Amino acid sequence: MSKPTHSYGQILKSSSIIGGAQGINYLISMVRVKLVAVLLGPAGVGLVGLYMSATDMVGTFAKLGVNESGVREVAEAHASNQPERIARAIKTLRRLSWATGFLGWLLTAALSYPLSFWAFGSGEHAWAIAILGGSLLLAFVSGGQSALLQGMRRISDLARVNVLSAIGSTMAAVSLYWWLGQKGIVPVLIVTAAVNLGYSWWFARKVSVASVALTLPETLIHAKRFIHLGVAFMWSALFGAVVALGIRSLIVRDLGLDSNGIYQAAWTISGMFGGFIISAMGTDFYPRLTAVVNDSPAATKLVNEQTEIGVLLALPGVQASLTFAPLLMHVFFSAKFVAGAELLPWFLVAVFLRMITYPMGYILTAKAAGGKFAMLTSLFHISNISLCAALIPVLHLKGVAIANAVLCVIYLFGMRRVAGPLVGFSWASETKKLMGISLLLVAANFAIALFVPMVPAIILGGLITVLSSVFSLRGLVTRLGTQHRVIQLIRRFPFGGAVCGL
Repeated sequence: MSKPTHSYGQILKSSSIIGGAQGINYLISMVRVKLVAVLLGPAGVGLVGLYMSATDMVGTFAKLGVNESGVREVAEAHASNQPERIARAIKTLRRLSWATGFLGWLLTAALSYPLSFWAFGSGEHAWAIAILGGSLLLAFVSGGQSALLQGMRRISDLARVNVLSAIGSTMAAVSLYWWLGQKGIVPVLIVTAAVNLGYSWWFARKVSVASVALTLPETLIHAKRFIHLGVAFMWSALFGAVVALGIRSLIVRDLGLDSNGIYQAAWTISGMFGGFIISAMGTDFYPRLTAVVNDSPAATKLVNEQTEIGVLLALPGVQASLTFAPLLMHVFFSAKFVAGAELLPWFLVAVFLRMITYPMGYILTAKAAGGKFAMLTSLFHISNISLCAALIPVLHLKGVAIANAVLCVIYLFGMRRVAGPLVGFSWASETKKLMGISLLLVAANFAIALFVPMVPAIILGGLITVLSSVFSLRGLVTRLGTQHRVIQLIRRFPFGGAVCGL
């Protein structure tokens, strides 16, 4: 048994905290969606979506990726243990959050008339959209506070913000919609942003920050570092949003609205398990990597450890999803969406590959290699929509799923080639062994899901899922040590010790 390290425990702890908060948020969101659907009806829900679509694109541009780059800057300052440097980074982040927030509001107000025509086909909703620009200001400032907490690695506080915000905004939304109906849509979107800001401010104010004077010229000098990397985040997000819309447009044009709904349902389920882990990576692993990224051996070790934990946590969920794909489509949606089960195996393979790719991707952001990050993600998005356009006429909806899986394989090796040299990264022998066995297990279940009839596929897939779960659990025991509280808890269950290999 290899010697357990504190780092593995820290990764698992942050994954469980953020993943747990994310899971609670999913449940709350499902309740909110259901209640809002009942209170507003399809037309009202559609109106909410149009308002959000009209402002989101402007918001993505105006934010300039400041929240994402702010996490890096605060984390780097925090790692220096210099109170004045930390204070300057936080003060710059807060000022930029306000500045980009007002920019977002002004742009939304200025473009409200064309945005209304784009979303609704008339200028009737221009005033409502202009007012909704205020929600961008509130959201940007709230995002800055959350970036502060993340950069300072206040993971528990950040999880509390997310859960409390979800509860508070749901209560406010349901109350206002019950009272005002569709007239409450604009107030709800404003109040929701205000609730999020309130909770993020409450926890961010607990962070002790040294008093430091920072003039406007000095703020602009510091802001350049934020914006340099932030623009790469902004470009990637915008490009990704445009390509996602383009792919959906191709599906609707060639296959119809029903096919687009099936695609969206399969995409949503495939990301369910991976989303928890990826969210934890961005929340805790990113600032931790930023703190050591200039120490190549330490950075390489941390990326390997995050990859191992990510793979071990994702493997059972991915295998279970591969096995029960038709049932998942039926349970989470309805019988009309079962056709999406044909897409799920390809999407799930892509999700699993992201567990390996994402830790390397954070090397680029931790190193502030914004140009390389933007280039690589742009090439992925361009290739994705091009391959989808080529495969949809031939393979129909399955072509979109195949394109995504194929490109995730290419993206994995592309990321290895681009990000690896920045810290002299290479996979450790133990990491390669883990990835190899895990990929073989996923490949076996993938083949069963594609080529074996449903009933025997569920039986065989179930056996492989159990085997994968035991493999993952024993991998965690090796890395965490037998005295870790999670392992001790599992040992209390019948046969828990045997399953853990103890």
